[in-house]
Amino acid sequence: MAAVLARYSAAVLVCGAAVLLFAVHVRPLGYVPLLAGVVLGLVADRRLGRDLALIALGMSIVSSISLEADLSDAGMARFTVALSLAVLVPWALSRYVFRDDDGKGAVQFPVLTGRRWTRGQWLYLVVVVVVGYLVLPWYFLSSGAYLNWPPLEEDGAIGRLFVGVNAVGIWDELFFICTVFALLRRHFPLQAANLLQATVFVSFLWELGYREWGPLLTIPFALVQGWIFARYKSLPYVVTVHLLFDAVVFAVLVHGHHPELFDIFVTAP
Repeated sequence: MAAVLARYSAAVLVCGAAVLLFAVHVRPLGYVPLLAGVVLGLVADRRLGRDLALIALGMSIVSSISLEADLSDAGMARFTVALSLAVLVPWALSRYVFRDDDGKGAVQFPVLTGRRWTRGQWLYLVVVVVVGYLVLPWYFLSSGAYLNWPPLEEDGAIGRLFVGVNAVGIWDELFFICTVFALLRRHFPLQAANLLQATVFVSFLWELGYREWGPLLTIPFALVQGWIFARYKSLPYVVTVHLLFDAVVFAVLVHGHHPELFDIFVTAP
């Protein structure tokens, strides 16, 4: 019992540190539970501690920059470098240093699954678009959350927003699902691993701009994405779900700043 408690405590410390690092933005205090969780994980189970260290390393890399939306050249470059390293470094360490899973690495990106999408999967894509269309305008516009993104006044700003929203959406699945969630699933049941990854996921999205009552949307979204990945083990599918949702996000953000554009939402206040 004590060993199980130590394992869960270690994971909670590491993933819970995301609240301090991203949501509350308490740095460097947020690194204390992050490091404590890795150490406790190593004491409880060396393999667990090693995987938690990979998660902690990725989170630390992400926390090296401000996550507030920035469409400038420098801002987009910072995002590109930091977010890329947050995925590539844990992947490389797992594959080439730790040589997990016979050298394939514990962090994998399953693209060619050899399975066709089911009718239920296709139907869910339609549901995502409909729900996004009905809910997202109300959230962003009534809460004023769209103001957490730049005003889109400069030439090319809308195009940059489109690139940024989609790039970050793809990265979300590479890091939170294929890295954090996959590493946690090696040690914990689905429900526990999913709640832990959602803690990191939602904290990141909060700093990114999904504030006010945004967690009422982002928490279920993060949990469903984890469940879908566990069920179908398909990176293309979870990315498709995410990008469809983000397509609506993009349109709402543009409409919020320029009401004459994408004036198609029936639930906008």
